Amino acid sequence: MSTEPSSVSPDAIRSETRARYARTASGCCGPASTGCCGTPTPDATAHALGYSAADTAAVPAGANLGLGCGNPLAIRSLAPGETVLDLGSGAGFDAFLAARAVGPFGRVIGVDMTPEMLQVARENRDKGGFTNVAFRLGEIEHLPVADASVDVVLSNCVINLSPEKQQVFREAFRVLRPGGRLAISDVVALRPLSAAVRADLELHTGCVAGAATIDDLRAMVAAAGFEAVEIRPKEELQAAVDGWFPDRGVTGLVASATIAAKKPALRT
Repeated sequence: MSTEPSSVSPDAIRSETRARYARTASGCCGPASTGCCGTPTPDATAHALGYSAADTAAVPAGANLGLGCGNPLAIRSLAPGETVLDLGSGAGFDAFLAARAVGPFGRVIGVDMTPEMLQVARENRDKGGFTNVAFRLGEIEHLPVADASVDVVLSNCVINLSPEKQQVFREAFRVLRPGGRLAISDVVALRPLSAAVRADLELHTGCVAGAATIDDLRAMVAAAGFEAVEIRPKEELQAAVDGWFPDRGVTGLVASATIAAKKPALRT
């Protein structure tokens, strides 16, 4: 792997990430208002990332916190009746849009490690009457989901936050049914990041310092067992990503990308 290792411990990264998103759930992104906090407004951020006005109008107020870096639902169309898992589901934005796509006979599971986010997501679910959505407390490296029980794994700007990305992809492979698919939007490093960048906790929680290179991500996804791996940076979103931390010397280091792959189908 070509990525420079971080000098920050995995526990410190998780602790700071959990603290930041607990503040976000309470309506405060902390000292910085850049990065994953989403500016200028959550809806404007979502529209810039490829969501439609109909998408943002279809979810309860407060479900869209402007935390994404793309639109994972645009990568692979969801079919009625499918079971979808959203990694790092936050306040429920993507989970609720997925629920509308899979319909009353489908099911959506959101997993998040921040109790405050889960409380907000469950309140939003109840407000919106989404009876086919469940939110569970857990880490994406150790999913509280049964083997071979979901059709699609979604995630939006979350896997970069994990200090154990290979384990995340192993878990995604485990819970997917044969023939199931990944449909992810995340941040990728356009070149290996320096030790100084990787030691910066604010840049970690801001979805920059934890980004892996495209080659490293492709190797991790393939090592987990997936096939047909596709990773495509989204040039049209580069200006938005560069605006996250314009004064920190990281412009042009990371990009938003789609990550798609399939779990092999059973051979007959």
